[in-house]
Amino acid sequence: MDKNQYSIIELPKICDPRGNLTVAESMKQVPFEVRRVYWTYDVPSGESRGGHAHKQCLEIIIAISGSFTVTLDNGKEKQAFHLNHPWQGLLVETGVWRTLDDFSSGAVCLVLASDPYDESDYIYEYDDFLKYKG
Repeated sequence: MDKNQYSIIELPKICDPRGNLTVAESMKQVPFEVRRVYWTYDVPSGESRGGHAHKQCLEIIIAISGSFTVTLDNGKEKQAFHLNHPWQGLLVETGVWRTLDDFSSGAVCLVLASDPYDESDYIYEYDDFLKYKG
């Protein structure tokens, strides 16, 4: 896959004996203004999340607890990323299909998004995604 369609972002990890802290600020570590934050959790074993692409919205996907696999698909190639560090985020560009699988017990997936929810920005059917990619 083209590296312009994704990147791993290293977020600051501030180590402290009382517990570590990681920060993500708009237009600093996050290369866009964060306009929406959401998280998924209690994903049953064997279930998947995602299964869509965005036309305009950028996202950073972070495993803030546990682990899961994000598979990115540009319509020609796929690449899988195992996320398991809360100080790393996967920046997903527009026009990239994503699925999230293999959630560990207790996994929490945090997503920082560049846009508020807009159903018209989503491509939910894979065949429609392939047509969109042309």
